[in-house]
Amino acid sequence: MHRMISITGVERSALKQFHLAGLACVVTVAVAALHALAQTPSPVENSTNNPPAAEIASTNRTADVSTNNPTARQGTRTNDPIARIRDEGLNRSQLMETLSYLTDVIGPRLTGSPNMKHANEWTRDKLAAWGLTNAHLEAWGPFGYGWSLQRFSAQVIEPHNIPLKAYPNAWSPGLGQPRDADVIFLDATNTAQLEKYKGKLKDAIVLVSPVRTVPPRYEPLARRLEATNLLSLANAEVPSPTRNSDAPFAFRGGIGFGERRDDTNAPSIRSDRTNSFRTAGSTNAPPFGRRRGASWARFIPFLNSEEVAAILTPSTTGDAGTIFVTSASVPLTEGETNSAPGDFPRPNTARRPSAYATNAPTIPPQVTVAVEDYNRLVRMAQAGEKLKVAMDLRVQFHTNDVMAYNTIAEIPGSDKADEIVMVGGHMDSWHSGTGATDNGAGVAAAMEAVRIIQSLGLKPRRTIRIGLWSGEEQALYGSIAYVTKHLGEPVDESKDLAFLRLIQSGMAQKIKRGPEYDKFSAYYNLDNGTGKIRGVYLQGNEAVRPIFREWLQPFRDLEATTLSASNTGGTDHLAFDAIGLPGFQFIQDQIEYGSRTHHSNMDVFDRIQGDDLKQAATIMAAFLYNTAMREEKLPRKKMLDQ
Repeated sequence: MHRMISITGVERSALKQFHLAGLACVVTVAVAALHALAQTPSPVENSTNNPPAAEIASTNRTADVSTNNPTARQGTRTNDPIARIRDEGLNRSQLMETLSYLTDVIGPRLTGSPNMKHANEWTRDKLAAWGLTNAHLEAWGPFGYGWSLQRFSAQVIEPHNIPLKAYPNAWSPGLGQPRDADVIFLDATNTAQLEKYKGKLKDAIVLVSPVRTVPPRYEPLARRLEATNLLSLANAEVPSPTRNSDAPFAFRGGIGFGERRDDTNAPSIRSDRTNSFRTAGSTNAPPFGRRRGASWARFIPFLNSEEVAAILTPSTTGDAGTIFVTSASVPLTEGETNSAPGDFPRPNTARRPSAYATNAPTIPPQVTVAVEDYNRLVRMAQAGEKLKVAMDLRVQFHTNDVMAYNTIAEIPGSDKADEIVMVGGHMDSWHSGTGATDNGAGVAAAMEAVRIIQSLGLKPRRTIRIGLWSGEEQALYGSIAYVTKHLGEPVDESKDLAFLRLIQSGMAQKIKRGPEYDKFSAYYNLDNGTGKIRGVYLQGNEAVRPIFREWLQPFRDLEATTLSASNTGGTDHLAFDAIGLPGFQFIQDQIEYGSRTHHSNMDVFDRIQGDDLKQAATIMAAFLYNTAMREEKLPRKKMLDQ
């Protein structure tokens, strides 16, 4: 049986007070605990709770900054500047937004064009908005005339309609008005064979090249460097200096201007130093060279005298609608070849000036056609068909400003502020694409590298300067002009000898030092497409090998490990290396650079590999910061006159 217990009002009051007292006690304890926790130093404030930078490097610990770690995206918790650079670069990158505006909105950036000037001004303003100082445009020149394409279309209209995939060559003149013109195939290999065409070409559109064979592709268009490629680079011998006065350049063993070392698992390297190229089997991949003229260019005076309407040529490499197109050709004389030193463009000189020069000779309109379309036209003409093409080509030459411009900006240094570390890439491009892989990628990565350092509030000891060059596609003009003004220049060299040395890499025999020569530490360049960094070309500077080896250590898991003694050519670090200053181009995966995008209509934002470029920008930022923080400037190669 259950007994009923009665609780009086007094007892109820006492029990209530007991419960309230207990609750107050619990709250008091909780508040005290929270207060104690708030007073505990955070991992950032208490360095003893963090692994030292050396430990991070030696163990490749990346938990705090891995893109796969959710906490990393909330911000790294370390004082190690390289870990912070890695976290910012991989997890909060602005690179793709920068690159999209540069390529999609501004578009192609031919040197001297309004688009190029727009890019100069936009990058200057963007860098200033990020907090960089002394952002400005630096003029060089005179370069020559700018050029813009206003309107273009071309299609066969007789015997039936065939839309043509084609692009006008840069600096080609336009047509005075849209034309319907007969098409004639010029079946000639020398000027003597032109006699039969006299009086027959007026107002005609002329096919000046034979059919180009298009072999099947058995190799992939896109490739990454394999272990064998990287091993070959790592085992490369140090280029040997020479004092031979007859030698056109001071270091042998490099590759030439425009070749862009093709370490892509298949040979694609020049077999000599003058003219011929050995390409990668039957892959249609272009040799890494810029064709400065064409064998048919010696026919231009005859075609001018015959008053032809336009010249059509096939894309010299590529297929499947990919068109590689650069500048309009100027006349060659009979017997000249592309290996002649005078064939390389030099503005405003008496020796065969380029199409953009203010004293350029008269040339007919020139259009590059997709190889399949061009071959069909030739075969139809050879079969006796009467072809007629409707073409509209309107261009504008910009003659009011013959100067060109580089974009310059800085992150000021502290105790070594008068010393300089530089990063950069060329911002000019060709015109059929939007200059994404060549070289919007390098520009965006260089900009991102300085943004990372600035956004983290890191205070470099040396001043970090970014240079975004123009005129690279013509002959490294912008970077050479900058180096000449600020750092120094070769002396006692002919122009041809100097140019050959620059394009094929190596140091000058003698130099004249500029105002910042002794205060300069290093220049880092990115200009081999969208691929991630796999290492660094040392340009024969073995003294930096142990330094760079240490700096790459935190990025081994990102596959950046290879240091090659090799020279590499074709881009703006050569202007610095030529006068004995440390100038470096990073080793990159080629991806589709040689096979699809380099100087082609496919050089567009959609070919960009975003994760690769984020990796590249992050490593560039780390190299910049490490160079800026060293006690000493980077070691230099010994000049040949020392």
